[in-house]
Amino acid sequence: MKHVFDKVVISGVGLIGGSFARALKQAGAVRTVVGLGRSRASLERARELGIIDAIGDDIADAVKGADLVLLAAPVAQTGPILSALLPHLEPHTVVTDAGSTKTDVTEAARKVLGDRIHQFVPGHPIAGRETNGPDAAIPDLYRGKKVVLTPVPENSAEDVERVAQAWRICGAIIHRLSPQEHDKVFASVSHLPHLLAFALVDDIARKPHADLLFQYAASGFRDFTRIAGSSPEMWRDISLANQEALLTELDAYMAQLTSVRAQLASGDGKGLEAVYSNAREARERWIAAIETAEAPPPKDLAE
Repeated sequence: MKHVFDKVVISGVGLIGGSFARALKQAGAVRTVVGLGRSRASLERARELGIIDAIGDDIADAVKGADLVLLAAPVAQTGPILSALLPHLEPHTVVTDAGSTKTDVTEAARKVLGDRIHQFVPGHPIAGRETNGPDAAIPDLYRGKKVVLTPVPENSAEDVERVAQAWRICGAIIHRLSPQEHDKVFASVSHLPHLLAFALVDDIARKPHADLLFQYAASGFRDFTRIAGSSPEMWRDISLANQEALLTELDAYMAQLTSVRAQLASGDGKGLEAVYSNAREARERWIAAIETAEAPPPKDLAE
């Protein structure tokens, strides 16, 4: 593939930003990748691993001539990062992000960028691992995964397509939602599960006999709590940024727990089984839908 992007700048070269860079570089789609970030050690490690070609010690020089800038930092940093970038953004440069919330990110971008908001195309890759940092970055993280774009009205079709093209090169499937739709959906299926996993592990860790409990925790506990290995800073920001929608989902979940507790307390085996059966059947339908969507086309169609 010939270079699609001459220069890409990534603010935050950990799992998300680093994997984005690795995928573009593996595809031969970018000539130069410049890294920005708060941690010099992470930037140096990213350069050592070949994730980035240069460290952006000077923001003006880093952004000069950039086709695309990806913000892959905790969502609360969106405003400050954009403020630092704004004086140096060239008219043709498109900025996007990888934040897990979109309403707050869009509002922060609009506040900072003003009439240059058209240069910011909000996005969210639905992919991740429980490990962080440059060493966690892999080139196929986004292959077959969804990336949700939530364009603002001021975005041109060409700029939205430029961001979509970058993610497609990474192997991702592009979806579109409004920022509000996005945040309601992910409060339910992503933000709440993370909150629950963190809360459960924290609860057990604070018990006087925590060592004994962890000694006997096995694969079920590991699977259920895997996402509690994610970045606390990132998930603090996500939780607060999507507070309203997350509280709505948490209240609904607490009502469900109250109902299940009443069934357990009263020995209502039939009621408990109904909850468990409905959950299993719903999960099986969901898994089947995923497998169908990810299945390769029939041989005669693929050729």
